[in-house]
Parts: sequence; C-alpha cells; structure tokens
Amino acid sequence: MVKSVCLNNALLVDFKEVDYPKKADNEVLIKVEAMGICGSDIGAYRGTNPLVTYPRILGHELVGTVLETGIGMPDGISVGDRIVVEPYVYCGHCYPCSIGLTNCCENLKVLGVHIDGGMQEVIAHPAHLIVKAPNNLPPEHLVLAEPLTISLHAIHRTKVKAGEFVTVIGAGAIGLMAALVAQSYGATPILIDILDDRLAYAQSIGITHVINPLKQDDIETIRQITQGKMSEVVIEASGANSAVQNTLKYVSFAGRIALTGWPKTETPLPTNIITFKELDIYGARTSKGEFEEALMLLSTGKINPHHIVSQVIKFDELPQFIQAQSENPEKFLKINAIF
Repeated sequence: MVKSVCLNNALLVDFKEVDYPKKADNEVLIKVEAMGICGSDIGAYRGTNPLVTYPRILGHELVGTVLETGIGMPDGISVGDRIVVEPYVYCGHCYPCSIGLTNCCENLKVLGVHIDGGMQEVIAHPAHLIVKAPNNLPPEHLVLAEPLTISLHAIHRTKVKAGEFVTVIGAGAIGLMAALVAQSYGATPILIDILDDRLAYAQSIGITHVINPLKQDDIETIRQITQGKMSEVVIEASGANSAVQNTLKYVSFAGRIALTGWPKTETPLPTNIITFKELDIYGARTSKGEFEEALMLLSTGKINPHHIVSQVIKFDELPQFIQAQSENPEKFLKINAIF
C-alpha cells in the first residue's frame, strides 16, 4: 500500500491508502519526490472544475526518481535518475495526435483531473512521458517545469519576438512566469491584476510595467507605455470573462492573443473588433514539447525558481494547504510539497 492525497468530494480532501501500483510494459514506476499545488487542484477541491470526477487523487506537477524502466522510455534515462513527469496522456490515434498536436488530443487525460494523479508515494506512468531532470536544482524547484510549460506554450503560440510589448492578464504563477519568459525573450511585459500585492511583488522581481485596472485607466496606461500602438501580444491567464473581453481592447491592430485561462462560463465577444483589427486569437491548452526549454530556463536561472515558489511544505501538510490556498488564494503564489 502507498499513501495518497485524495479528494473524496468537493471540499473533502484527506489521505487515502491505495494499492501499490502495478505497471504495464510501456510504463515506468516512479518514486515521487515533489509535487505542486495547481489552480486546477484548487478548482477540483472547490467543486468548480467540471472535468474532475470524484473520488480523485490529485497532482500533475510531479518530480521523482525512476524505480523500474518501461518500453518507450527516452534514451539516457536509467533506474535511479531524477525525472519530471509530463502529465498529459494522449491517445496517439486521433487527428490532432496524427499531426503532432498531442496537447489537443480528443481523448486527452490529464493526471489529477481526468485520471488519478501523482500526489502519492509511488506511481506508474507512460514510459515515454518523462523528461530527465538537470542535476543543479532541488525537486521542489523542478516541479515548476510543468506550469512553466503552460506559460511557454502561450508565448510560443503568439510567436513573441524581441522588442514587442506583451500584456499578460493575471499575476498568478502562470501569468507571472509568462511575463518573465517574455522578458527573457527580449520583449517588454505589461502585467495586469486587481491585487496590488501581486503587482508589487512582480515589480520587486523586475517587471517594470504593472497595472491595477480597478485603480488605473488600463487602456490609456497601455497606450502610453506602447507609445500609442497598444500591445502586439496579449496573454490572458486569469480565466475571468471580463479579462477575456479586455484582450481585444489591449491588443494592437494586427496583434495576437493567447487564451490560457479557463473561464467558467461562455464569454461573448464583439467579433467586429476581431475583424476590424484583423486579430489572431489562439487557444493555448496545456503544452507540447516545451519541457526541455522550461528546464533549461530554470536550470540556467533565466527564470529564478525562488521568485515563484512562495512556500515549500511536507507531503503530510498537503490537505491543510489545499484548503488554505482555496480560502486565501492571495496569500500564496506557488506551494510545492516534498516527501
């Protein structure tokens, strides 16, 4: 038996003993070392994530060591090696998979969402969905690779270039890392949030332009920063309906928008503005092939893990901190747990 963190139902999270995993030939056995609490975990806890069914073992931001190998494992990985888990299990047969867009798999299963996740001592996982970890970062920092790939995917979808302005809506972990990645690409980020503490923190780690739309004229401020043209790229990372609508106001003519946040309800948009400005609007779902770059950014310090991880806890503290983050989200940027 192994210990896991299980949502029995909305608002009911506790430890659960489960059978020691039995792996298939094409799976590896992984001793989990560290994991992160994600916004989707909090949504599952609150009962607001429509993709989650109960009971569900949480966790998709995972780092561990290989206990047993499996068919399809990447070259250069052996028993005992530390790895990062790619938690997006795709079918390999549908149309998106056939053209390499595995993140758009029609049958995609995400750990901790559609299927049981990795908040447990040992897991079995498809052998081809692991990435060797660099040896200069501790497990609690390596956990950032998965959420960083989400930010990277939005940056890649919108083809951010040096010299451009990139407005990011939402200064949580995903939005903050998107702003930092844009900066590392030579672009100028503009970060928008309604929480002053988050914006002040972003400024303290080098994001110069921040806007609280409740206290400033957001559109006019962006116009001033960009010298009138508005932002060539806008990344929506909050999931608020009003923020999705504001992307059309913040973006330049011929600009690009990535929708990374997941609104809980449908968002009406003035399509005449999309045509008038001739905008490119991209969905940005999970990630595809971005783990290596994420690990490079973290291991070289281009994205400083200390700037993102607000607290490191023990595995046994996970239930209480899932509840705490749900009740007081403004107090935590990123909570990671270690065994």
